[in-house]
Amino acid sequence: MDFESLLSDFTAAIESGDGQGLAALFCEDGVYHDGFYGPSRGRDAITHMLEAHFHGHAKDFRWQMKDLVCDGTLGYARYVFSYTSTMPDSEGKRVVFEGMSRFELEDGKIRDYSENFDTGVAMAQLGFDGSNLARILGKSAERMQKRNSGSPHLPS
Repeated sequence: MDFESLLSDFTAAIESGDGQGLAALFCEDGVYHDGFYGPSRGRDAITHMLEAHFHGHAKDFRWQMKDLVCDGTLGYARYVFSYTSTMPDSEGKRVVFEGMSRFELEDGKIRDYSENFDTGVAMAQLGFDGSNLARILGKSAERMQKRNSGSPHLPS
């Protein structure tokens, strides 16, 4: 499967809430690192993340991937993502944000998916208060520090 087709199937599964369809695009023990929900490892966890979290908290998803680049084992795409919240405190609010996706590929499947976007922009559109913003952004900061622990940026 070429990268453009893979991303088309990836976004279609997410937009429609097809957890098993999304999970099938991943290696058996593949990981989906979501900017809000954190990592989901393995097909069952990826299915659950999409169906219970994404589609449990929102609807009317739209995901456009742009400027695709792939060498066969590593792919990147810039994106625009939007949804309508179904969460009680922000029900009906439309959220849109831009980001970058990174795909590690193995034998035509996704080994590791990660993304970068400003979670604060999305949460501000949802009307999250300062304490919720601080809690969620704090989790993102912890994940980033963990990924970079022991590096020249965060020496031990």
